[in-house]
Amino acid sequence: MPRLKPVKTIDDPRYVKAFRHPLRVRILAMLQERKATPVELAGWLDASLGTVAYHVRTLHQLGLLDLVDETRVRGAVAHHYRAKERPRISDEAWAAAPPVAKQAAVGAALQTIDDYARASAAAGGFDGAGAHITRTSMRLDPEGWKQASRACQKLLEDLQRIEESAVERIDPDPHAEGVTDAAVVLLLFESVRLSGERTTQHRRSKTTAAPSHA
Repeated sequence: MPRLKPVKTIDDPRYVKAFRHPLRVRILAMLQERKATPVELAGWLDASLGTVAYHVRTLHQLGLLDLVDETRVRGAVAHHYRAKERPRISDEAWAAAPPVAKQAAVGAALQTIDDYARASAAAGGFDGAGAHITRTSMRLDPEGWKQASRACQKLLEDLQRIEESAVERIDPDPHAEGVTDAAVVLLLFESVRLSGERTTQHRRSKTTAAPSHA
């Protein structure tokens, strides 16, 4: 089978096809964390080996997984896979992408966020003093959208610098007390009202899982 070119844009048909099944989204999320075999994935996903193996083969054929190792287990060959890096999407590329590609990307991201948040919540991931969860509704004009988008980008840049500093402190002792994984989810989108209400009144809804330190 010829080597496939890597997926670099979200309008690549392979990218859209990969996210048509929720199990593929979960497989990709797990294989971004670590390498694994279909047998291991089937156990984590509580799914049949045949179904998981089929989706792993499909993702590999689509060029979204790398076969990184092969080991012999009880006379059989176990294939170890790892997800390739997701394509980075510029504002210009996102604006130019067709709706079906955007829907696939957003749907996959929301499913992954939900999986991580629910699993982490069940394990006490929101119990710490630094945990935070907020939903804020706003009314924005075009200039407000630009400013909000820039604010989100600045926050991401600040968080990257925070992580880089933390890594320098963690490297000497990766297993030190208090060192844990953390997740940040940032969404900015044109929203609809679940009630169907149409109004220009400004409303703010905020729920905080722990004290905000902003």
